[in-house]
Amino acid sequence: MPDQLDSLCIDTLRFLAVDMVQHANSGHPGLPLGAAPMAYALWTRQLKHHPVNPHWADRDRFVLSAGHGSALLYSLLHLTGYDLSLDDIRQFRQWGSKAPGHPERGHTPGVEVTTGPLGQGLANAVGLAIGEAHLAARYNRDGHTVIDHHTWAIISDGDLMEGIASEAASLAGHLQLGKLICLYDDNSVTLSAATDITFSEDRAQRFEAFGWQILHVADGNDVAAISAALDAARADTARPSLILVRTHIGFGSPEQDSYKAHGSPLGVEGVKKTKEKLGWPVDPPFRVPQPALAHFRAALQRGARAEAEWNGRLDAYARAFPELASELQGRLRGELPAGWDADIPVFPADARGMATRVASGRIMNAFAPKLPALVGHPYRAEGAGRLQPGPGIRHGPRRLRPRRLELRRPQPAFRRARTCDGRDRQWPRRTWRFHPLRRHLPDLLRLHAPGNPPGRGTAGFAQPAGSSGAEQCSAKPRLRPSQEGRLCF
Repeated sequence: MPDQLDSLCIDTLRFLAVDMVQHANSGHPGLPLGAAPMAYALWTRQLKHHPVNPHWADRDRFVLSAGHGSALLYSLLHLTGYDLSLDDIRQFRQWGSKAPGHPERGHTPGVEVTTGPLGQGLANAVGLAIGEAHLAARYNRDGHTVIDHHTWAIISDGDLMEGIASEAASLAGHLQLGKLICLYDDNSVTLSAATDITFSEDRAQRFEAFGWQILHVADGNDVAAISAALDAARADTARPSLILVRTHIGFGSPEQDSYKAHGSPLGVEGVKKTKEKLGWPVDPPFRVPQPALAHFRAALQRGARAEAEWNGRLDAYARAFPELASELQGRLRGELPAGWDADIPVFPADARGMATRVASGRIMNAFAPKLPALVGHPYRAEGAGRLQPGPGIRHGPRRLRPRRLELRRPQPAFRRARTCDGRDRQWPRRTWRFHPLRRHLPDLLRLHAPGNPPGRGTAGFAQPAGSSGAEQCSAKPRLRPSQEGRLCF
């Protein structure tokens, strides 16, 4: 069970979130009360980040896929030292607040992706992990590791009910994304009922069939057991990991284990009873004990050391591999290579017309030799819209250094766009991606738009975007070369 300082820190997270929701008279107190111990264990014992520099390139990525529990994320960001003050979180869910009802990328420092629509945060996390794997494959060399970070996510029952979650998880298992680790807030409650009336499948067996490592924590308040599971997840580098943590929604409240704790404030009396039961002072609200704050703020020193060490590795890498380092730094700065658009084909008027996917493929292959960051998504039809085999794949001991990548798996368009969105979030506006089916996704694009740069591509299939890569795949897992010299999964 947690020691005294652990318990103090966990309850600080819980009651900052509860007070946020109560002060706004709107929000979701149930998830923070139940999931605070797993979030605490992750953020204080595993997560590599530097709150002073939330855009540090080799930080770990954290995705709260269960975005309705945003008050928990804001508590973590404030306590660990991000630019989110106590006054900011007092304005939770208010107009213009830095703490909106669901996390929004680009609006709140430290928020990696916009979440809320269930299942999509998990798909974003898969994309982030794909991005890390591609960048590591492209740039790392023996004795010079410049890309080496994990992607972590907290996911919910609602996430796992969505089809997009299964589609993305299947791809993650196929690609053996060993640096993707998901904590499942397994509280057996949905927004309006217990899961036993709607969601009785064995989620662990489903993910095991996808190729994930499965770990269990029987008590969601057992910080030592959660930490041990996180260590075990990190140790398996060949499989993504799902940690099922048995929690209690609304832990300690009068509505514990009830859907009533999910999406409504506890009420003045409910907050009072919850604080009394867990031994927390009823007043003042938004209380942050100094020992807890000092413990959380140790992230500042850890992050500064980790970033400084990475900067040293990057300098050594630049001396050893100046051309690759220059290419990497250009991607970090959002620069495109000179003359990248010099050979874009022109299609004369033709009464017979040309299939969009064919035109897309020709344009993509004109870009490909000059854009190592190009991400290709082929159309389902055989031979249409695909990148042609590219040159120069060099081998390392365990990873490959691909020239460019394509996802050849015939993916559902919605999941494909969401995983691509996650890859983009590695480094915003620094990868070209290719969507032959994007014209079919207007609702998705409206949802995605707040995180996109202005002036996105008007042709509907190519645009500057996030970063990090993607991939060509065939039926085999892992990054490996094809006979034609292309990269395959």
